[in-house]
Amino acid sequence: MSQRGMRGPSADRLRRLRWWLTVLFTATNTVALIVLAPVIIVLDAQRGADQLDHDLSVVTQPVLRLIDENHGSLVTARIPPDPLSSDCPQFAVMPGKARDFDSYFSTKECVKIDQQVLADLATQAVDSGGPLTADKKAVNGHEVHIAVEPFKDSNGQYFGAVLAWKDTHDQSDQHQQLTIAVLVVCAILIGAAALVGYWLSGRAIRPAMAALEQQETLLAETAHDLRTPVAALRALAETAERDPEQRAELLPRTVRLAGRMGDIIDGLLVRARLAAGVEHLAMQPVWLDQLVAGVVEDMPTGDARFSLVTAPTMVRADPTLLQRAIGNVLGNAMRHGRAPGADQAIITVTVADGRVTVADQGPGIDPTVGEDLFEPYTTGGASTGLGLSIVRWVVLAHGGDLKVYNADEGGAIFEIQLPTVQ
Repeated sequence: MSQRGMRGPSADRLRRLRWWLTVLFTATNTVALIVLAPVIIVLDAQRGADQLDHDLSVVTQPVLRLIDENHGSLVTARIPPDPLSSDCPQFAVMPGKARDFDSYFSTKECVKIDQQVLADLATQAVDSGGPLTADKKAVNGHEVHIAVEPFKDSNGQYFGAVLAWKDTHDQSDQHQQLTIAVLVVCAILIGAAALVGYWLSGRAIRPAMAALEQQETLLAETAHDLRTPVAALRALAETAERDPEQRAELLPRTVRLAGRMGDIIDGLLVRARLAAGVEHLAMQPVWLDQLVAGVVEDMPTGDARFSLVTAPTMVRADPTLLQRAIGNVLGNAMRHGRAPGADQAIITVTVADGRVTVADQGPGIDPTVGEDLFEPYTTGGASTGLGLSIVRWVVLAHGGDLKVYNADEGGAIFEIQLPTVQ
């Protein structure tokens, strides 16, 4: 039985728990990503700003060292030969508002900017007596980052400034691409966290689901296996009530049938413990022909007639579980082995060389069912759902083999092969 096929409040609660665990896991990872993503974006923006300031300071500081003063006049003769003058970033040397000298501009035009904007920034730096930075618009509309370094005259008064500027368009595009990439990766990681959370929560509740499935299967198998002996017990009781003279004969059969019902319940509990790994099969030498004969004798024969042919054969088996498997095969044949128009199902049981063959005269096995016939809750032409799945489990647990096929003359044949004891 799959988890999806399980029904009931307990299964629904486990499914809801799985979804809550998935949501919790996803939400935790989402919060972490929401915190981490802005940090990455801000750090990248800060890194870009620091890189811009560094690139501009590499220009302004050398230019400051190339400037000379002669009796209050600015001398820029050493600047043109320097490679900085013909490279980017572009720079200029401009006076403050209180002093006047000819401005100097580097020879290579990297990005064109309004000179009045530069003059205003130079005046601000001279007035404040310290460096400053600003972001302005270039003539082409691009953002431009400007660094301004004021300088003093021989009297220690600020009277001019060196300005360097750089187009930030490419850097802004790179930062925007990184922001988009971070958001996309976060979305992918959140989706992956949801999938991983769903998978992990499924593994976490799997033991509980398995225990619930085992419990439901045990209850279903108990009801299934007790149905036939209960019907037989009722038939014996009704016969004894109608005919008191048969009570002495029917009483031993009733006692044996009641004992078999107890064995069925014990076998179910043993199987549950075997599935849980806390118990092992009670293997012992068993006369297979005698075990099958006892099961056939205890079957209700009102709607069936058995023909039993046996030869002595010994196998190693758990007798309780093996009785249960044989009973399920015989019960299946009784329900589906009746020929069209017949009053009774005629069932032939053969035991020899560790093999139990049960043949009926019913419609046979539907070929479309195939191996699914032995799956729990599968109903085919010769299956009621649980019985044959139990048979297969018992046979495989004993190291045996189970086959089912249609006879040439009609009807289904079930064949159980068990290892024999030499």
